[in-house]
This record gives sequence, structure tokens and C-alpha cells, in this order.
Amino acid sequence: MRQVARAGAPTARRERADGSARVVYAALAGNVAIAVAKFVAWGVSGSSAMFTEGVHSLVDSADQLLLLVGQSRARRPADAGHPLGHGMESYFWSFIVAVMVLLLGGGVSLYQGVQHIVSPEPIQSPATSFTVLAIAAVFEGSTLAIAFREFKRVVRGRDVPLWTFIHVSKDPSLYASLLEDSAALAGIAIAAFGVLGSAVFHIRWADGAASIAIGGLLTAVAFVLANETRSLIAGEAVAPPVMADIKRLLHNDARIDNVVDIATLHLGPKSVLVALTLDFRSDMTLADLREAIRDLTRALKQTDDRIAYVYVRPGPDVSGVD
Repeated sequence: MRQVARAGAPTARRERADGSARVVYAALAGNVAIAVAKFVAWGVSGSSAMFTEGVHSLVDSADQLLLLVGQSRARRPADAGHPLGHGMESYFWSFIVAVMVLLLGGGVSLYQGVQHIVSPEPIQSPATSFTVLAIAAVFEGSTLAIAFREFKRVVRGRDVPLWTFIHVSKDPSLYASLLEDSAALAGIAIAAFGVLGSAVFHIRWADGAASIAIGGLLTAVAFVLANETRSLIAGEAVAPPVMADIKRLLHNDARIDNVVDIATLHLGPKSVLVALTLDFRSDMTLADLREAIRDLTRALKQTDDRIAYVYVRPGPDVSGVD
């Protein structure tokens, strides 16, 4: 028996908003309000840093919408053209978010900063800028707190550094929100220093320099997002703790003599394919083999509810089963 045995295609499940979706909705609501306030402050004060921060929040708002589009399209059921589902759509739209952060956020900020260094203009009503920045800090801090709580829920109390989580996470909606909200708070601090230097200490280039610094920050965030999402699009295996659970389950099954190969692939944040090549005991019948595959499929799905597809290919040791 050398043909591939397939088991465990996912059944229809009731869709519900998950934690990462709540994080995106919270960030979207906050960013829209903050963007309006920042542009009003820019119109009153003429501050380059305030304009840059307005663009920053506007781009973040558009990013959240794109992440929601990606989540919605990824939830579409499998069809003839996409037999393993549409989960990877979320990765594509997350990559578009990274490009937008780079081109619109970083590019516009850098251009605006250079323009204001070359032709600096005095800031009118700095108190308005400081007030808006303080309000924005409260909003951004709140949305970052929501994202951070979701991060802590996902890691389940394990001591996982944030940077490690971003590198191994399979949910770009969550780590994009964490990165963007953190960058937004840092950008607010930079903008405040720019307004302070220009309006209070009369350092005329400080406002433009703040815009350039914010542009550099957004560019760095964009490169991190693009690189992590590129890796997901290329096809990533499950995280090491999940792989360890899979290996433990297989090695504890007395019907398996040898685990020849384990291949895993994330088809999306909530969907995983597991392909196994296994040497089963030589005394097993065909009925025993089928039962073993059903049992393994059920057990693997219980190990991690993201495991949606399980493919088992018996190794050469079972070629003579009855």
C-alpha cells in the first residue's frame, strides 16, 4: 500500500471574531479619531511633525482596513480553485500593508521633513499640537494595551520576548498591530520633541528633523513587516512548541515503528496542513492501518485546533499488509 492516505479535511465551522480581529477593530477606531485630530492641529499650527503624524495615523487606519479585508477573504470556504482554503490571503494583504507603510508613511514623512528643513516655517499655537499629541498618546496607549493583552493570551503565560513572538507568529494581523501601535507611540514622542524644539527653543530645523525621524521609524517598521510576511507567503512550518507536541504524539503511538518524515505548512493563521510519512508495525492489517490514520488525525487536531488537514503516507515497511 503506497498510495497517499488522506484524512481529516475540515468540516464547516461557525465563524466568529477572534482576538486578532478585536485588536484590529480597536486600532482602526483609535487611528481614525487620532488622524482627524492631528490634521486639525496641523492646520492650526502648520507643524511639519503634526502633518507627518497625521499621515502616519491615516496610513495606520488604511492598514487596519486592509488587514480586515485579508481576514474576511481568508475565511472564505475551500472551493474547486482553492481546495485547501483561502487562508493565505491574510498574508498577501499583510504584505500590502507593509508596502503602504513604506511608500505612504515613510516616504511622505521623509519628503515632508526635508522640505521643512530646507524651508522652515514657525509653528503657530504649539499648545494645540501638544494637546492633540497628548490625546493621541492616550488613544494609542489604549489600543497597544489591547494588542498586548491578546499577545499575552496567545503565549499563554510562557516567557516569550516580544521580538521572538513577532518572528515566530503566524498571525500578521496581531504582530502588525503591535508594531504599528508601538511605532505610533514612539512617533508621538518624536513629534512632541520636534514641536518643543521648534516652538519653544526656536530650533527652526527641529520640526523637519522630527518628520525625518518619524519617516525613518516607519521605514524600519515596514521592512520588518515585509520580511516577516514574505516568510509566511513563502510557506512556514508550525512553531517549535507545536512541532514538539506532534513528535511526542507520534512517538508515543505503539503502532508506529518509525517516524520517517514530518512536514507542516501554515495555510493561514488558523489553518495548518500536516503531512506524515510513517513506518507502521508490519503485523498491521489494512483495517488496522485505516483505524490508525483516523486515530492520528483525531489526536493531532486535539493537539492544536489549527490543524485542519492531515495526510499520512505509510512507509515501505507496510508494503505487505493484508
